[in-house]
Amino acid sequence: MDQEFKILNTQTENIRENLSDIKGYVFRVLSNWKWFLVTIPIALVVAYYVNLSTERIYGLHATIAVKEKQNSLFSTGTNIAFNWGGVSDKVESIRRLLSSRSHNEKVVKELEFYISYLKEGRFRIEDTYGATPFKVKLKPNQFQLLNTLINIDFLDNDTFRLSVDFEEKTQVKIVNYDDELVYVHDVVSQQFSKQFKLGEAISLPFLNLTLDPIEGLGNSAGKSFLIRFESLDAVVGRYRSVRANSVPNTSLLNVTLMGANKARLVDYLNRTVEVLAEDQLNLKTNYARQTLSFIEQQFKNTQDSLSLIENNIGQYKEDKGIYDLSAEGSKIFERTTSLDQMQKDIDDRLEYYSNLEIYLKNSEDLENIPAPAIINVEDAAISQSVANLTRLVSERETLQSQVTPNHPTLLALIREIENTKVILFENISSLKKVLELSRSNNRKRMVTYSAELKKLPEKEQQLLNYSRKYAMTEANYMYLMQKRYEADIAIAASVSDITILDRAKDTGQVSTKPRKSFNYMVGILLGTLFPLFVIIAIEILDTKVQTVEDIERISPIPILGVVGRNTAKNNLSVFLKPKSAVSESFRALRSNIHFLFDREKVNESKTVMITSSISGEGKTYVSINMATVFALSGKKTILVGLDLRKPKIFGDFDIDNDEGVVNYLIGQKTKEEIILNTKIENLDIITSGPVPPNPSELIMNSATDELMEYLKKNYDYIILDTPPVGLVADAFELVKHADATLYVVRQGVTQKGMLKMINDKYGKVEVPNISVILNNFKVKSKYGYGYGYGYGYGYGNGYGYGYHVDDKLPWYKRIFKKA
Repeated sequence: MDQEFKILNTQTENIRENLSDIKGYVFRVLSNWKWFLVTIPIALVVAYYVNLSTERIYGLHATIAVKEKQNSLFSTGTNIAFNWGGVSDKVESIRRLLSSRSHNEKVVKELEFYISYLKEGRFRIEDTYGATPFKVKLKPNQFQLLNTLINIDFLDNDTFRLSVDFEEKTQVKIVNYDDELVYVHDVVSQQFSKQFKLGEAISLPFLNLTLDPIEGLGNSAGKSFLIRFESLDAVVGRYRSVRANSVPNTSLLNVTLMGANKARLVDYLNRTVEVLAEDQLNLKTNYARQTLSFIEQQFKNTQDSLSLIENNIGQYKEDKGIYDLSAEGSKIFERTTSLDQMQKDIDDRLEYYSNLEIYLKNSEDLENIPAPAIINVEDAAISQSVANLTRLVSERETLQSQVTPNHPTLLALIREIENTKVILFENISSLKKVLELSRSNNRKRMVTYSAELKKLPEKEQQLLNYSRKYAMTEANYMYLMQKRYEADIAIAASVSDITILDRAKDTGQVSTKPRKSFNYMVGILLGTLFPLFVIIAIEILDTKVQTVEDIERISPIPILGVVGRNTAKNNLSVFLKPKSAVSESFRALRSNIHFLFDREKVNESKTVMITSSISGEGKTYVSINMATVFALSGKKTILVGLDLRKPKIFGDFDIDNDEGVVNYLIGQKTKEEIILNTKIENLDIITSGPVPPNPSELIMNSATDELMEYLKKNYDYIILDTPPVGLVADAFELVKHADATLYVVRQGVTQKGMLKMINDKYGKVEVPNISVILNNFKVKSKYGYGYGYGYGYGYGNGYGYGYHVDDKLPWYKRIFKKA
């Protein structure tokens, strides 16, 4: 149980340490909040510029309904005005048709959208379609300058200057939109400029057009516009981006187009759905139109035959002197006429079925299926099958221009065509057998009447034959007249399967791009993340000591305390500002350092050696103020400058460094002569003196031991300011004289790796009784409040109001002062 309890305690402690590390890391990141005050406004300014400079893109839409509409004037059995039911993929086919090249090319040509109307804007050349005081009218079958800007500068409401800058080109392309041919034109002059009037024909080798005026757009004088002729394929390619989104569970389509000019979008959307409706209507009535064309041809031939027979009968009656049939002849005429008509109907049907059968077998495209409009096809299945086959073939031709040969919809449509052909073959075969039997029986009856006809006089027989031909031709004439009437009504009464429910209209829609709110959100996000990533990267790559925790993680040496930043004019912080937080931190160090001394020598003189890794970590600053705080407490204290290579302590006391320790060690001065009084009560000082050529040898001199013995007899506290241990070995020679050693680490200056050497010395007990002081610590949330080591500055963070006096900088300096 004890072992488990220890493990649990260890795990709990690790968790606490990790949470503390995370908390400290978050504090350090958030302490750089001033960077966010700079980057976020900059990011918002950039987002504002992006919103201002980005081209406005609008999205307009029109709504159409896709539904098969039957002609209520006709039934499904009518030969010409047939009806077919809808197909499941009708909506999908229309969607693809709207984005097809052929459809959009037709719309672009009708609207002449290959002509661009432009003007110079603040950030770009802008589309001014619908806002120009003129409209370009091209001359038929003439060439126009391709992909080159043409300047139109109005001098007054009617006169303009047309100019073209060819930009040192020797050749330009010109296009004829009628035959879509592109040619190369040699440039004679790099600059072209000439005045014209609105409505005046412009005939140039590279330009042939007229600018027709548009009324109601105000004064045009001084305004400038641009026009440009673009490749038809390029323009069609852009407009194929039109989207047709189906409404779920309906046959409705929302046709949407994005663009920068709402007037252009309105015209294009409305025209594209109009062209779609017209094409679908033409496709639907194509069968009836083909039938009507065939009937018109047959009707004319029958009409000519009827006139010829009528003339022959009149001439025969006049030549033979016979005008009417006898009673018996009239009876035979009535019977034979009925049989003749029946025979003709049977022969026509058999001929049609045979031709249809041959066509279906031999034709692959099935584009001109023989129509059953000129025969009395009583079987509705034949008419319906032919109508369905015609429709399916039309849909296949349309779909083939929109999808790949392996598209599932196209393959399904081809299979449906083959199945319809099989059914049609079976129906034709059955009907042909029935008709063959009927024709055989009818011929037998005609043989009987032919024998009776031979009994009539010869003149009457010939007249009867003429009358039979006339009756048959007249019946056929009346039948064709009826079918032509039916075809005309079928075409006139047909309606498109596309219904425009909601036309595109400019109702003041706001632009969909740029998305201003989104851009501002992105700006705030980037303005936050960019400095955050930089700060995190700096924190990750930071190799310098920043917090007490950093020292605890990399060094086993105990930490004596933390010293804040010096705000005094020199290093005499404790003397000049005795009520400051920094002074209080040194008093805390004075209290803590007593725990380092041997309790058995409590009344004896104490020597404190202060060192660091490198120069600039505040070793001298700590030495001066530690000596000051001991002196101010009434203890006789002396500060000894043993950094013989780079002496510093004399300047803050307004003392010369002409004579010092070096002079004593070389025998020039006595101990009493090098000891100097300071303006601080109870504090004396020994400066380093002139820089010697052999500082290490001087310190190792026995005179150093004598000096230290003398000082211990005469002073309560001896503070030794020694060289940095990371640079020279002098300080290690003085360890034997020290009762306690203070190792100064400066926040943001001391490299973490520099502590390795002192750690090794500490581990080998070569530097006993050593502690670390974290110097120049910035008291703010960046590193917490000392993480428990707040003895030296805690009262200065708002809790010690009235106890400490610190310089308070103006608010703007506090925000932007160096961290």
